[in-house]
Amino acid sequence: MALLDISIVNAALPVIQGEIGATQSEGTWVSTSFLVAEIVVMPLTAWLERLFGLRRVLLVGAGVFTVFSVICGFATDLTTMILGRVGQGLAGGTMIPTGMTIMAKRLPPRQQSAGMALFAAAALLGPIVGPLAGGWITENYSWHYAFFINVPICAGLVLLILAGLPPEQGDKTQFANADWFGVFGMVVGLGAITVLLEEGHREQWFDSILIWQLAAAGITGFTLVAIGQMRSATPVLNLSLLRDRGLASVLLLTTVMGCAMFATLFIVPQFLAAIAGYNAFQAGQVLLLMGFASLIGSVLYPVIIARVDVRIVVGCSCFLIATASYLSSQVTAETTGDQFALSLFVLGLGIVFSAIPLQQAAISAVRVEDSGEVTSMFNIARNIGGAIGLAAIASFMDLRLEFHHWRLNESLGANDLAAHTHLGQMSVNPDGGVASLTNAYRLLDAQIMREAMVMSFGDIFLMLSIASLISAPLVLLMKPIDPERAKGMTH
Repeated sequence: MALLDISIVNAALPVIQGEIGATQSEGTWVSTSFLVAEIVVMPLTAWLERLFGLRRVLLVGAGVFTVFSVICGFATDLTTMILGRVGQGLAGGTMIPTGMTIMAKRLPPRQQSAGMALFAAAALLGPIVGPLAGGWITENYSWHYAFFINVPICAGLVLLILAGLPPEQGDKTQFANADWFGVFGMVVGLGAITVLLEEGHREQWFDSILIWQLAAAGITGFTLVAIGQMRSATPVLNLSLLRDRGLASVLLLTTVMGCAMFATLFIVPQFLAAIAGYNAFQAGQVLLLMGFASLIGSVLYPVIIARVDVRIVVGCSCFLIATASYLSSQVTAETTGDQFALSLFVLGLGIVFSAIPLQQAAISAVRVEDSGEVTSMFNIARNIGGAIGLAAIASFMDLRLEFHHWRLNESLGANDLAAHTHLGQMSVNPDGGVASLTNAYRLLDAQIMREAMVMSFGDIFLMLSIASLISAPLVLLMKPIDPERAKGMTH
């Protein structure tokens, strides 16, 4: 539910902006505010769990998510919408890591592969089904239901939490002995860095005073985190766990995989909308194939991991993601959603065969008591990777678009007979009259810009392919999963 709410709202965002009176730049904060709040609270989840108990944290999270979903659904202005999205993000940020924590603490080792596969299937379907659901709801009903749909889901979630999780007594001494340097440092540092990555391209990066201020806030926040690590006996997030090279390599790979997944989920609909003329619902239907492949991979994973070393599985997933991105890089101006079928299917398999083993490898690298810390780190790494990927794409797209635009213009020589003939044809009206040659030049430039955009999309996919291949050697630093945890379904 928390992951679905990112993409389902993005699909409805153009309509939401119009109805709440927000400009395009203001409307981006409907998504950004959710992501910032979510990533800020994630590192605090393990501490909140120790303080209040897992069951209480989840019940409060589900309740808060419901309340703020209703606020978003009834919002009539930008301020109310952003307030609601911040509340949703704070609640969702506590629920995502605790899902993995439940599996690490409550499932016996032999069932963890199957549990991780079930968890990943639900988690991966969220961002994939979101555009389809958001587009369908907006086209057939109203954008308000993109938020109201959370109410019955949350009600069912509360019942399942009450039935499935035993009550726990929280440790109230955690509040008195809290690592307040770390708490404030995480909030300020991660919040500033996330906003910097989201807004960097629009603000022209370090040409903007705002970006410098965000960078300074980020450095200040992480300095406070470092002080907390040295001063506190129980830091809010135990970063000393990163001394384990296996865990560190897993988190680095997770960052790269997050970049590839979020970038693809963003760039494919953008291509289909800009070049093929698809609406949000049609683009969501194309992406659904990736979700279908993810489900197949989730079913196969427990069987595969029982027989194949996790490092080989993750290494092959890097190759699959690289192959899928390379296939997508062959786009042309005539490419439609059907041409993405093979690449999205391969990408879905690659994502699931990286996400699940990396989750399992991260948890198996530490003691069960530290699983809450590690799940927070894992989700932060994935979200930061996504933010980095989207920021890189926005800047790279502009650079390549300008490059290809001018290179294509240069290729049209002043004495090019074919170009002059084409201009002459465009300047003639159907009734035989001659239109302005200026309009013909504008039409030609629009055609050139379209081709430049297609070539830029191809460059982005190629960049993602190269990044996946470069990251593959990191699997050599990973540690094998405990054989008992890898037995899964075949036990």
